[in-house]
Amino acid sequence: MTGLETLDWVVIGAYFAILAGVAVWASRNQDTSKDYFLAGRNIGWFVIGASLFATNIGSEHIVGLAGSGFQDGVAMAHYELHAWCLLVLGWLFVPFYMRSGVYTMPEFLERRYSPAARWILSVISLVAYVFTKVSVTVYAGGKVFQTLFPEASMLGMDAFWVGAFSTVILTGLYTVTGGLRAVVFTDTMQTVVLVIGSLAVTTFGLIKIGGWSNVRAAVGSEHLNLWKPANHPDFPWVGMLFCAPIVGLWYWCTDQYIVQRTLAARNMTQARRGTIWGAYLKLLPVWLFIVPGLIAYALYLNGQLEMPPLKIGGQIVLDAAGKIVPDRDATFAAMVQALLPIGIRGLVVAGLLAALMSSLSSLFNSTSTLFTIDVYKKLHPQASEKTLVRVGRIATACVVALGIAWIPVMQRVGGGLYLYLQAVQAYLAPPITAVFFLGVFYKRINSQGAIAGLVCGFILGMLKLGAWVWTASSPDTAPSLVWTFHNFNFLYFALVLFGVSVVIVVVASLFSPPPQDEQIRGLTYATTAGEHKAETRASWNKWDVINTLIILATITAVYVYFSG
Repeated sequence: MTGLETLDWVVIGAYFAILAGVAVWASRNQDTSKDYFLAGRNIGWFVIGASLFATNIGSEHIVGLAGSGFQDGVAMAHYELHAWCLLVLGWLFVPFYMRSGVYTMPEFLERRYSPAARWILSVISLVAYVFTKVSVTVYAGGKVFQTLFPEASMLGMDAFWVGAFSTVILTGLYTVTGGLRAVVFTDTMQTVVLVIGSLAVTTFGLIKIGGWSNVRAAVGSEHLNLWKPANHPDFPWVGMLFCAPIVGLWYWCTDQYIVQRTLAARNMTQARRGTIWGAYLKLLPVWLFIVPGLIAYALYLNGQLEMPPLKIGGQIVLDAAGKIVPDRDATFAAMVQALLPIGIRGLVVAGLLAALMSSLSSLFNSTSTLFTIDVYKKLHPQASEKTLVRVGRIATACVVALGIAWIPVMQRVGGGLYLYLQAVQAYLAPPITAVFFLGVFYKRINSQGAIAGLVCGFILGMLKLGAWVWTASSPDTAPSLVWTFHNFNFLYFALVLFGVSVVIVVVASLFSPPPQDEQIRGLTYATTAGEHKAETRASWNKWDVINTLIILATITAVYVYFSG
């Protein structure tokens, strides 16, 4: 692999100079919490959609999806085809969120249920950020840096940790200063760079291998099949088709990390069109990240691509035959190093860094919003606007520190970056999905039911994660019951957990008094007033419907094409 040349560094430097300029411009007039957390609620559909895409398509996608394409083929494309979940957000949930005027998803639960429900979801969300978004994103930053600059070191840290901390510091500089406005506008810029860079990797990879037909011939039909056997350990087709959407609906429709972009829209029309535009963009990762992973695997099999070895605890990992196991999470960065010409290589590295920073910047803003609005402000209702902004920045730093501390544990459990992320989300998401969907579609659900479902579901999910960590860290001491619990496929577990959560929420609600009419007015479909229905109908036209149908047709076509 060749290193970066002078022209590459010039391109990278120019990119970050422009990024800094955008952030400084966006950081002006951040005097109120509305400005800082929701960009003054004045964002248009194009910026919302681009920010949704850039927020989602971050480091875990570039690093994790390319690695999954290398190791498992197109199986992970199921998650990218959850673009339809964005349509659910735009058509079903946006009207309720916009009318409620909330800053956060826990705040919406308070409106629908009670302050206690808000507190519980806030805590669960912050815990989830530590185990998933923070640790995964920072890990990906370290992995990219380690691959691109393997000899880098500083203050006794190797290349991985230098990259991890550098990613956090650089992103924090503009995010903590500029708030959501800086996040969404830099996200828009980063989306363009990310798409161009990924297309370059795909194009040069296809040229190197000699075209798509050679890729198909090299990797085999199994690598190109979305539909794995029902007993597959990671991607059973039943689980991917029926269980994975539970996580997808949680992420796209109820997670502060995502929904905050739509809350910043100037009106309902702009919010919905932003989700439709975001759904279009969400279809791109199949071609931008998974396909490059397939190309990398074909090149590796043909001896045309050198892959770094997988290391755990500093030791190179060997397979059963004694061969070195390639580090699949280094796939995309390895292709950048090996295939791209000078200058273009610098642009793609900028795209990689853009994705890393986009994920973290969105995370930083969402974390500060959750803690400040849902926790601190509830305890200190008289706090000044400047105090709220300062507390948000401190909270973000604390959550990031905890996420970094979790990285060594995450490295031990293994399984690949993206698979780890989906598994942990499957342990946390189902009860939240149940509470939000039942709350909107079933007016009989009350606070007691919501709290019972959230608490019980969270405990069960943490037990599943604990079993995973125990068996990975101390396999010889873990009891057989723990092993059995750990080996239960995470997708099937998500379905079971969702079903259990639904039962708990419904039963607990039915055995306690129903919510008061004034509490649920306008917050469920059954209690939506006529003028609100008319407002929703006026917010869309035939082109919104046509674009929605095009997206659904495209998703169906991809499922048909990748069938082996």
